[in-house]
This record gives sequence, C-alpha cells and structure tokens, in this order.
Amino acid sequence: MYKRLSTYMTGLFAVSAGILALNAVAASKAVNNILPPPEKMSEHVYAWIGPLDGPSKENRGYRMNLAFVVGTEAVAVLDTGYTQDMGEAMLVHIRNITDLPVKYAVNTNSQPHRFMGNPAFRQAGATIIANTHSAERMAAQGANFAGNIERILELPGGSVKIPQAPDRLVSEKTRLDLGGISVELDSYGPSHTPASLVAVITPDKIVYAGDVLYSGRLLAITPESNIKSWIAVFDAFKQYGDATFIPGHGRPGPLKSFDFPTRQYLDLLLTHMDKMVEEGVEAQDAIDSLDQSRFSKLANYELLAGRNASWAYLEREAAAFE
Repeated sequence: MYKRLSTYMTGLFAVSAGILALNAVAASKAVNNILPPPEKMSEHVYAWIGPLDGPSKENRGYRMNLAFVVGTEAVAVLDTGYTQDMGEAMLVHIRNITDLPVKYAVNTNSQPHRFMGNPAFRQAGATIIANTHSAERMAAQGANFAGNIERILELPGGSVKIPQAPDRLVSEKTRLDLGGISVELDSYGPSHTPASLVAVITPDKIVYAGDVLYSGRLLAITPESNIKSWIAVFDAFKQYGDATFIPGHGRPGPLKSFDFPTRQYLDLLLTHMDKMVEEGVEAQDAIDSLDQSRFSKLANYELLAGRNASWAYLEREAAAFE
C-alpha cells in the first residue's frame, strides 16, 4: 500500500513539476513576444530600434529605442521600457546573448517608456541610475504614468507598479565600469524633458542620445520641453565627431542625419514663435500662421504638429516675461 502511495505521489510531483515548467516556458514566450531580438550596433552595444507609432494594446507599448552595453564583467542597460513585462522581455533577450550580470540600468529621462520597466531590473540586482531632475519628475508623475499605461494597454487597474526611486542620482559626468569597457554618462540640460542623460561608449563610437534626437517621426513638444535649450544640447553633440547616434525614436546614424527632423524643426518653432510673441500676435493666430508643411512626411505629423505649435507658443511667451 505504502509503495503504491509513494509511486502515486512521485508521479503527482512529476506532473506538477512538468506543468510548472510548461507554465514558465509559456510565460517566458509571452514576455519574449513583446520585443524582437536586439540589433548589434557595434562590438559591445545592442539596441532595439522600435516602430514609430504611439503605444497601444497591439504593440504592448513597444515604440521606442532601448539598448544595452556588454563588457567583460557586467552589462549596463540604457532605458528599461514601458512596463515591467517589457523590462523582463529585455532581460530574456540579454540572457540569450550573455550571462554576465546586469549591473546598471540607466534611465535617460523621465518619460514613462524610459523607466517604468525599472522593477524588472531591480529584481535582477541592477543599480537604477537617473538624473536628479528626472527622479523628481518620476516621483511626482509616477502614479499618473502607471494609470495611463493601464488605460492605453487595457490592463487591470493597479496592475502596473509604480517604480521605486532610483538608487543613484547623477548630475555630472559619471563613468560606469563594465570591465574592459566603460559607459560615460553625461548630464545635459532641458530638451524634450527637464534633463537628459546621454551615454557614450567611446571605443565603439556610439552615443545613446535618447529623446534628444528624433528621426523618421515628428518630435514631441511637451509642457516640460525647452526648445531653446534643446537646440543647444543638439549643438553640443558635435563634440562627438563621427560617432553613430542612437536616438530615442528612429534609425541610428551620424548627427547630420538628425539635423532635419530635430534641429531644423526646433529652429522653425523657436524662430517663428519668438517673432510672434515679440510682435504681440495672439496665440491662435501665431499657431495658424506657422507653416510646418516641409515636415509633413514625418510620421505622427498630423497628430503632433498642432500640439507642438501650441506648446511652443506658450513656452516662448513665458520666456519673454522671465
């Protein structure tokens, strides 16, 4: 009797273990389907180059560029994605390339698609790094970001975790040693967001610029943006010479490939709205008289052009009274 019971229990445990293993594989596949395999940008740098549409239930929030750097001792991740699931999907792909520990996860700015995946990397043992100003906005807006993600992706209320505060705040040049290669973080002033961290991988001549650079789609002006400073940040990138830049959205390339969709567009907004404010033109007239048509072939033009003009006018009007 006891022998039959023992045999039965052994079989039951085996079946249970098999079910758990199958569930784990299914969960891994579900997470893995969020992202395609990353592209190899250079000897040490890999990147996901996302589509240009906005976040949706269909794309599960994947619509941005993300990257990671592999040294001889550790890995640094550059931005953690839109959700914890996306962060876990990044980890699955990273593990297909290297079994080195993910030592650092850098949030280049305070947009949700740059840091809401932090819980996945914190659980993996990474130190979360952000700019001081970015951390302030993350704390202030984290709950709103989580709610918006649940609404956009049609997730249950309360299912998106609000990330904890970053572990390490930086506001000046910082070097991350990965063994044999380092990532140089440089803190820049306001651009798309109040502050940005730019990651430079010098031996590979790669600059991960994040949302300072756009290509293929119209950039977004927000209430937190600063057009004049954004242009200055773009111009500061000339110090990196012939490096390949990985933008926040769009294909990587030399800095000149971002001149039209980023710098020229910002210059149009700045020049026009400064003139309108100086001449005392009302907001709607200033917006209506702005000709953005030469940028109309960029993705998301119809969605963002009018909104960008509105925020640009308000920004330049406020600047005139400072």
